[in-house]
Amino acid sequence: MNQQQAMEIWRRALSDTAPDLTARQMALLLTVYTASPPHTVRGLSGNLKMSKPAVTLAFDTLGRMDLLRRKRDQEDKRSVLIQRTVKGSVYLSEFADSIVNAANDGERLAAGK
Repeated sequence: MNQQQAMEIWRRALSDTAPDLTARQMALLLTVYTASPPHTVRGLSGNLKMSKPAVTLAFDTLGRMDLLRRKRDQEDKRSVLIQRTVKGSVYLSEFADSIVNAANDGERLAAGK
């Protein structure tokens, strides 16, 4: 696969999914769903090389969409954990399916089928 084919797969996958997320929001969502918990704003900020306010802003939008949620850490009441939701899991599962379908379509086109 070359760069142009990879970009076309990404474009098709993005155009097949809703809601429309920014790159920061998608990076945050993917990190929470693919990296082992627990997740905090501070930890995600360091992991994603984003400021804490940028993570908070992205999270606020994802939280309103019910793709992520906040939960008070029971061990450290000062800390807030960022958790997955069922709606977020479904969204990313459908997004992954879109990537697979776009990749398969690209392979079929490349093979002349």
